Amino acid sequence: MKKKILIPVLALGILFTTVSFKGDFFEIAKQLEIFTTLFKELNMNYVDETTPSDLMNKAIKGMLEDLDPYTVYWDEQEVEDARINNSGMYTGIGATVKSKDNKMIIIEPFKGFPADNAGLKSGDQIIKIGEITLLDNEGDASELLKGAADSKIKLTYLRQGKTETTTLTRGAIDVRAVPFYQLISDDIGYIVLSKFNRKTTTETKTALEDLKLQGATKIILDLRGNPGGLLTEAINVVNLFVPKGASIVTTKSAIKKYNKTYKTKKPAFDTEIPLVVLVNGRSASASEIVSGGLQDLDRAVVIGARSFGKGLVQRPKKLTYGTQLKVTISRYYTPSGRCIQALDYWNRDENGDPVRLGTEEYNSFKTKGGRTVYDGGGIMPDIELKSGEFSPITTALLKDQAIFDYATNYYYNNKINNWEDFSFSNRDFQDFLMFLKTNNFEYETETEKLFSEALRKSEDEHLQKDISSSYNQLMIVLDDAKEKALVEKKEEIINLLSDEILKRYFYRDGMYKYHLNHSPEILEAVSVLNNTSRYQKILK
Repeated sequence: MKKKILIPVLALGILFTTVSFKGDFFEIAKQLEIFTTLFKELNMNYVDETTPSDLMNKAIKGMLEDLDPYTVYWDEQEVEDARINNSGMYTGIGATVKSKDNKMIIIEPFKGFPADNAGLKSGDQIIKIGEITLLDNEGDASELLKGAADSKIKLTYLRQGKTETTTLTRGAIDVRAVPFYQLISDDIGYIVLSKFNRKTTTETKTALEDLKLQGATKIILDLRGNPGGLLTEAINVVNLFVPKGASIVTTKSAIKKYNKTYKTKKPAFDTEIPLVVLVNGRSASASEIVSGGLQDLDRAVVIGARSFGKGLVQRPKKLTYGTQLKVTISRYYTPSGRCIQALDYWNRDENGDPVRLGTEEYNSFKTKGGRTVYDGGGIMPDIELKSGEFSPITTALLKDQAIFDYATNYYYNNKINNWEDFSFSNRDFQDFLMFLKTNNFEYETETEKLFSEALRKSEDEHLQKDISSSYNQLMIVLDDAKEKALVEKKEEIINLLSDEILKRYFYRDGMYKYHLNHSPEILEAVSVLNNTSRYQKILK
């Protein structure tokens, strides 16, 4: 009897080595068999024609959607996109594009690369690639932009309602992790670190070396808007400023083999140079490892707004036919023991939304030197500034592309010759508010979603007629509140509008140079670094 049971268990152990420690092989095999037979019968017998790949993709999505947003299935193209993103090199037109509903919009052409050289601008809508009209294309249109280096491609696009064409030559695109650095205030080096790919540490070190040669004796490391990337690069960046052997981040999991403490492995570049790190609500993952590690080791003053709070660790697992599962395997913890993750996807509220701790539930921790820091998700700066926050209304404006579309409109209606002359005035802000109304910008608050759901429920209970009048009055009040929120978050919104507009005229270089004189976070960082006693007091 034992032999009969042992054979299938061993066979299943070979098939499911990645989860062998989780236990019930019979249950896994049973569910797989049920799914396989269901999938076969459905495709063979359903009344209408089905597409197996579409059904499978939906099944996979449904299986993963209740876990966390970072555990995802990658098809072959997405696997290749991830490889390119991590390498920092690819062959193409040199522009970020957004494809949706058979529309392809140029988001940003990179200075000096093929798209820019061919005259393409942010906001251009590509309608034809070669002889292929995008409205008739069923696949991923962005794939049509890729090709061998030095190959030519003809593009037809819409700009301000007018159809134009251009021909460009594809080339090797170098995605810089450090797109900008400069000496400011005679002795302060400023470095923008935009992503963590395989070149991040090398480029950061090169910038540090150059800035020190120019006379830098203090450093500002700008991680605002940096979404993260490779863990190893985050560790190595911290290693530039702290000695060999320092613990930077710990990963904890229910799976023993994924529990690990990551330490610096090399001698530091400079352990003494005064350092400020800038973060905001869009600084995530590897950015939080760097800022949290440097903060917990009392090595840097952190300035800005609480970071995003993405403290879940993913690892790609190879599947068949070149596909992969990017699966969450553990959580990140800073040297003091703080969990970086903000949202708890395994404990949800009555609406099914992940739970976020309230401030009263935060736990205190101690840095290496004894300073008190708190968890709660993300990294809380030593100096908090409102200008670095991202409110729900601001996030909605970005998601709806309202800020992007307004910047396009602004670019074709205003002339600016120098980034130093730019200023987004109160009159411009009023024009933006009018633009939102004219273009029917809609932002649904969480409160509205709940009230809308309640109204739908009232239909089932035949109460809609009785409450519809009150509901409509409530919606009017909420609309007024949303308009008020736009004005209250004016500073946040103007910062984002200014960035998007400046990139249209002067690329990212002009935007970063403008920041040096106008960004509240940079100005505060300069102030702290120029006040030695204040800097030391914060860290001690």
